[in-house]
Amino acid sequence: MTELDEQERILVDIEGAVARITLNRPRQLNPLDLQMFVRLGDLIQQLDADPDVRVIVLGGAGGSFSSGIDLRGAAATVLAGAEPDAATIDAANFFTTAVLRGSTPVVAVVRGVTAGIGLSVALAADVVIAAESAYFLLAFSRIGLMPDGGATALVTSSVGRATAMRMALLADKLTAADAAAAGLIAFCVPDDELDGFADGIVGRLAVGPTAAYARTKQAINATAIADLEGALAREREGQLELLAADDFAEGLAAFAAKRTPTFRGR
Repeated sequence: MTELDEQERILVDIEGAVARITLNRPRQLNPLDLQMFVRLGDLIQQLDADPDVRVIVLGGAGGSFSSGIDLRGAAATVLAGAEPDAATIDAANFFTTAVLRGSTPVVAVVRGVTAGIGLSVALAADVVIAAESAYFLLAFSRIGLMPDGGATALVTSSVGRATAMRMALLADKLTAADAAAAGLIAFCVPDDELDGFADGIVGRLAVGPTAAYARTKQAINATAIADLEGALAREREGQLELLAADDFAEGLAAFAAKRTPTFRGR
């Protein structure tokens, strides 16, 4: 089976006031890459500017939301000896900013794994609803990298410094129940009730006061994530340095070989 083309890798369905964006690489747990982030950012801007769209829903096809960046593509780039490129980071940052600064409520509906920059994508949403069996993971340190896509701000503003450090440094995963209790997500519901519950939340938003929603989300995001631009800039600078380091190459090699990496701090 060949890789899906660009239109098929991100599905868009608009029905009435609701626009649904679905990451559609279920066999690989919906990994993300540069082209997908460019499309996601463009879609958010287009839909946010459409007066007929009152809610945007983010989801993943199959049993997971997103496993994060496409490590197969990253490994190929490293093996080819290419210099670290900020294009994917910049595209991811554009997406995060578009969601947080936009006017339209965004709901993320999460199943299975939500990891790495996939977690950044989910947490950019205004309301995150997860199935009980879902879990959340900042896996960057496992391959010698730091969180990006706004994760250092999004996670910390939601759960505080201690839990953010635990997730980022130790790469500990949070169950959906623990994530809800910690304030990382809004709702954790039984798996078989996820679709119905999410539809209820989306339906309420779709008939609500759009102007009030826009002002409210912008005010709350400006308060909760006051230094978004600073966080994105720090992540960009740090990640580019780490992408060029030996530890990242070792992390990728260990990931591909399914072994524990040996990091040397360089």
